[in-house]
This record gives sequence, structure tokens and C-alpha cells, in this order.
Amino acid sequence: MISLIISALYSLFRSRSALAAENLALRHQLGVLKRSVKRPRIVTKDRILWILLSRFWYAWKDSLVVVKHDTVIRWHRKGFRLFWTWKCRKRRQGRPQVTPEVRALIRRMANDNKLRGAPIIHGELLKLGCDISQASVSKYMPRIRKPPSQTWRTFLKNHMNVTAACNFFVVPTVPFRLLYCFVVLSHSLRRIVHFNATRYPSDEWTAQQIVEAFPGNDTEPRFLIRDRDGIYGDCFRRKAKVLNIEEAPLAPHSPWQNPYCKRVIGSIRRECLGHVIVLGEKHLLKVMRDYIAYYNKFRIHLSLGKDAPTSRPIESPSTGKIVAIPQVGGLYHRYKRVA
Repeated sequence: MISLIISALYSLFRSRSALAAENLALRHQLGVLKRSVKRPRIVTKDRILWILLSRFWYAWKDSLVVVKHDTVIRWHRKGFRLFWTWKCRKRRQGRPQVTPEVRALIRRMANDNKLRGAPIIHGELLKLGCDISQASVSKYMPRIRKPPSQTWRTFLKNHMNVTAACNFFVVPTVPFRLLYCFVVLSHSLRRIVHFNATRYPSDEWTAQQIVEAFPGNDTEPRFLIRDRDGIYGDCFRRKAKVLNIEEAPLAPHSPWQNPYCKRVIGSIRRECLGHVIVLGEKHLLKVMRDYIAYYNKFRIHLSLGKDAPTSRPIESPSTGKIVAIPQVGGLYHRYKRVA
């Protein structure tokens, strides 16, 4: 490139005829080169020279032979991008990155607290010793398209303490008769609060069972889930109204809307009545009293964190050895430590 500049300066002091002859000779050689070489090799220095000439020489396009003027413009644009990429490079370290553990914690907090926004979650993170900005918390929170709302599980859990359910089921006896069993379940701790059986159920009998299940002392639930059987008649509704219980009938043909009570009836059949031949009403009530006492006080429930409806304390090994106590006529056993 230096030699080209020197030759260009030298040509300023030569005669016009000599320059024309040299120009003709150079053009002829370029024509021969263009015919013999399909694509000449051009290095970076050549590109820089033509970029500079295109900036300062008005008639630079007329002298192009080896390359096209669009190629020179493309070189210039590429150089422009490279220059500004170099100029805008990171010269110093920015804010520290948020670790994957903190990102997962932000998403977990947002999913667990759908009614909370970034400021509250940011405050919780500060209390946990996480050095992070509120803008970063907003960035990593999951995006929701609709207004936040609690989950159905949370909604139902908040109403468990004021909800109960009841239902009928039948049990065959030895003389091929049917006993109609009525069970009432409290949703709060899945506790069976009442059970009775009769051969002749009626509206008045069912209403009396509700009175016996909730004798007062603020034990009445706010809502009572039941099906649409005709046995829940006017007398039943009057008794429920006196007890300030609001009935919640199921939708037609929708037994799945009373799942907890259905599950208890299934447990009664599988764990007790399926292993007993019922002789009569008195026999059924005796067996069910034993089973309900076992069910409420000692039976382990997975839905209660592997505890019983009436919470059982954890016994220390220093209390003594483990003994088994038969329950429900020996169908099951409960275990405790004795000195």
C-alpha cells in the first residue's frame, strides 16, 4: 500500500502524455487479469484502501475493474458494524448475575403466593438474605395473563372447618334384609361425627340424626353437603335451618361432588363390613362403634400427614417397649409403648 501511495505522488510530477500511456498500459493489464483470473484474491488492506477512496474520491466507481461498487459498499458497512461493536464492548463488570437457586426461589414464591406482587416477594427475599433488586424479581417472576387467583385446593381448604357431608348406604344382613346406614363426616379432620342404621328410613328419622350429630356447643357446620334424595324432606330442612346449617345439594347425577363422604363409605366397606357377616341392626351398630373409634383415634390418614383425626402424640423410645392392642375384633391393631 505504501508503494502505491509513493507511485501516486510521483505521478503528480509527470507529463500528461506519460500518464495517459501508463493508464492505458495498466488498464490493458487489468483486462488480461480479469480474463485469466475468475476471482482475484483481495486482502483486508485492499478493502481498507477502497473504502478510503470511496469516502474521499468522487469518481471512485469509474476506476473499479476487479470488484463491483456494491462490494465496496458492503465492505464499508461491515467495517462500520465491527467498529461500533469494538467501541461498545463491555469494559467493566456489571451487576452480578442472579443464581439459578434464587431464580427458582422467586418462581416458587410467585406460584405459592399468587395474590402477591414483586414488591412483597422482594421483601421476603431481603429477609432471607438474598441481595437482589426489585426489578430483577419482576424479571424472573412467571407471567400471568389473567388476574391472580387462589387455587381450588386453597379455596376448599379454607372452608374445610365449616363444612360437613352426609350420605346413605345399604348393608345386607344374614336374613337377606337391607339396613340403611347414615353417616355424617366433618371435612375439617375427616372425622366421622355420627353413624346410625335402620330398616325403615324416613324424613323424620334422618332429621333426628342431624340433631344427634350436632347437639350444639358451636359444633354445627356452616354448610352441609348432601345428595338430592327425597328422604331429605321438609322435616330435615327445618331441623337444618334451626341449627343454622345451610344445605348444599349436589348437582343432579353428580356423586363425585361429595368425594370425602364417598371415600369414607368406601373405607367402611373395604376395611370393616367387607370382612364381617352382619347379623342384624344391633350387631352392625356394635361393629361400627368399634370401627369408628379406631378410625377417629388411631387409624393413619395419608391426607392428614400420616396422623389420625384425633392427633396422636409421638412416643419416645424411652417410654418402654411396643405392644399391640387389637381393634375392631382383631381386624386391626394399634401400637403403643408401655413401661
